[in-house]
Amino acid sequence: MSKAPVPAEPVEAPVTTALSPDWELDYYSRPILEPDGKKRWELLICSTPQVQTAEQPSAAIFRWVQACPASSVNSIWLKDALEQALAAAAAKGFGPPRRLRCWRASMRTMVQRAAEGLGLELVPSRRTYALVTWLQERERDVYPQESGYMAGPLAPPPQPIRPIAVPLPEAARGESWGWATLPVGALASAADWELGFAGLVPLPADLSPEVPVPGIRLFSASRALALAGWLAGLEPVRLEISGQQLVLEAGLEDRWLLSDLPADEAKAAATAFAAARQQAGGLQFLAVQAREDDQRFEGFWLLRDLPDA
Repeated sequence: MSKAPVPAEPVEAPVTTALSPDWELDYYSRPILEPDGKKRWELLICSTPQVQTAEQPSAAIFRWVQACPASSVNSIWLKDALEQALAAAAAKGFGPPRRLRCWRASMRTMVQRAAEGLGLELVPSRRTYALVTWLQERERDVYPQESGYMAGPLAPPPQPIRPIAVPLPEAARGESWGWATLPVGALASAADWELGFAGLVPLPADLSPEVPVPGIRLFSASRALALAGWLAGLEPVRLEISGQQLVLEAGLEDRWLLSDLPADEAKAAATAFAAARQQAGGLQFLAVQAREDDQRFEGFWLLRDLPDA
């Protein structure tokens, strides 16, 4: 029999209104052998943390865990479990999620069927930073304490073959771009900035406000908002310099070529960018503006390195 669903952690902040954050979902096997010799399967759901603003200094986070018998791994079981999670979330004052994000390509079809059965939108995306952090915590603190635990890496699995970076469509290219840095202290107030499309994440509490976070700014005087909207649909994940290419990783495994770099510049930039990301705890950003002197961002995304980097 499957275990009764229980929240992994109590909701720390009281919920007084119906919240509707996105959900991040992982439905997969865990490094634990059950008494029948089969690996444990588990559904993990967490709401995407809402970044603090001056008007809303804190927000509750929904977490849900439900074990699944290996013999019941299918979209029917998952649909029923999602219904239970929705009911539990509603009892805590959360509205239904706007979207479900699932980062495992191998489970996409199964999750898609379950989500469609409940009228939920599925977004295949690695932009599941809160879920990955939680899963790492469980790998470190929870699973090793279980009977039948098998040591070894769990998630996310490395991708042995990385797709070739594809150039952005002409309509989605900026007219120019430039390297940039912003201190952690400035990013802490990003939710209060004048933003068009945005994807913010909570900042690590242990980072000093003076730590610089690296990123790039894309500029387009005529179509900055359209460019930002197009990028938002890609689900930006992280930036990297691969050879002589500046690449945006997005979605599940998409890689988009932002610019070619001169050989000497690429080598120096790769070293400097990697060092800056490490100092900033893996944080980086992508910004879209009409002009360099604009105070408004038509698009702004905080990105993070993931364990398979």
